[in-house]
Amino acid sequence: MTLTELNLLPSYRAEEELLKCCGSKAWAGGMARRRPFVSFDRLLQAAGEIWWQLGLADWKDAFGAHPQIGQRQSTADFSAQAQAWSTQEQSGMSRAGVGVTMDLAEANQEYLAKFGHIFIVSATGKSGEEMLALLRLRLPNSPEQEIRVAAEEQNKITRLRLEKLLTA
Repeated sequence: MTLTELNLLPSYRAEEELLKCCGSKAWAGGMARRRPFVSFDRLLQAAGEIWWQLGLADWKDAFGAHPQIGQRQSTADFSAQAQAWSTQEQSGMSRAGVGVTMDLAEANQEYLAKFGHIFIVSATGKSGEEMLALLRLRLPNSPEQEIRVAAEEQNKITRLRLEKLLTA
């Protein structure tokens, strides 16, 4: 899809496409309303502005669109494209040994119990060991610190996926 094609879609279709990049319906709706975008840079600027204006519930909606690190699929019902991107982004897990996979599953549960949402990390280019180390590093954070870190990671993921959407 091109930027021009995204700009010309009916709002509901633009939202569907944008939800592939970020699972927050409020974010996708805000982005669809901001069109037309004159450049990819302006699209990214709007994506960040809208993201940082959202509330905690909207951020958690976006987080819920992702599978836990090490899982194949999200429990949420999202597009096949978003699922494929997630698998690609987590490809470093395919080389992780059984010990790392088991440790990650245990740490994921500890994280979820503490923070009330799954561990969000921009996984592109990271090994299973790196993701496990990052999860363990972030576990001592306060809920206030961690929600900001998770939101920053989601923003990185969204930017990468917008690029994928417009080069697909």
